[in-house]
Amino acid sequence: MSDSKRILAIDAGAGTQDILLYESGKTMENCVQMVLPSRTTIVAGRIRQATARGEDVFLTGNLMGGGPCVSALKKHLRAGLAVYATPLAAKTIRDNPREVEALGVQVVEEAPSEALTIRTGDIDLAALGRALALFDVELPERYAIAVQDHGETLEGSQRRFRFQQWQRFVEQGGDIVKLAYLEVPPHLTRMKAVQADLPGAMLMDTGSAAIWGALCDENVAGHQGEGLIVVNVGNQHTIGFLLRGERVWGLFEHHTVLMNPDKLAAYVDSLREGSLSNDEVYGDNGHGACVHPDCPGDGNFRFVAVTGPDREMAAGLGYYMAVPYGDMMMTGAFGLVAAARRLGLVE
Repeated sequence: MSDSKRILAIDAGAGTQDILLYESGKTMENCVQMVLPSRTTIVAGRIRQATARGEDVFLTGNLMGGGPCVSALKKHLRAGLAVYATPLAAKTIRDNPREVEALGVQVVEEAPSEALTIRTGDIDLAALGRALALFDVELPERYAIAVQDHGETLEGSQRRFRFQQWQRFVEQGGDIVKLAYLEVPPHLTRMKAVQADLPGAMLMDTGSAAIWGALCDENVAGHQGEGLIVVNVGNQHTIGFLLRGERVWGLFEHHTVLMNPDKLAAYVDSLREGSLSNDEVYGDNGHGACVHPDCPGDGNFRFVAVTGPDREMAAGLGYYMAVPYGDMMMTGAFGLVAAARRLGLVE
């Protein structure tokens, strides 16, 4: 089959990597789909095993998402065991090498002989290729990948830095087509790391992929004209978008562990009203909130669509649970394919 007809979409979250091998001419339901543990979860498990055995660990490879694997590293260090990392792999832990070393990690170029080597990177294409080959499925040559990228900042708050990028996006028109990158901005180092491993890949933020994916649900798409709110309740982050047509007029982002149904409902209502402040969310240890000053105040944006693996938080709030192609867990992967098709990367 032509390369223009196949693309591998991977939504790499904190808990799972949701994988879709899209083939033009097949219904989406008949395309190969897999929900597997995320790479950061896999790396975390290997670190925990080393901790249990009393082994030092050496991280080498590309920078990747932290979350579970960084938590496992901290526990490893507290157990009195050593952690070594190459300069690039160390950026998984912190952007600033001084902060990495302050945690007790030794930044080195080569593996100490006694340490267990663990490879880092958000995508293990070789492993996926072996898995698919067992079913006589070949990898395509085109890729679309979603990761959450705070952006590289050597000083100051990563939360503020990430949300500044969202705020700039809203201020500059909020066009969701611009959320898909063929040329990744220099500060988005996690995305650039993926693109270094998969040259030519299209990259998106996981929140961006969630917007595109939710709109693959016909019921959600039917409310685009009047405006709606799309909320993605992920394993680590919750993000809500104020959307009309293909323009994001505002959003908020918070840590899921700090959310609850009442707070989520209050945030959604305040976002709709334009009264949710950046300081309020940031002060609650979230990332922030913003609404464009020209956002239409016409009483719309009443419809709320929810997706994400922790969407049960919103179960009693009367919101619509989005199910694009009947499968919520693949929302991000569906969104990646939708964006790739819009950009003409695949038929």
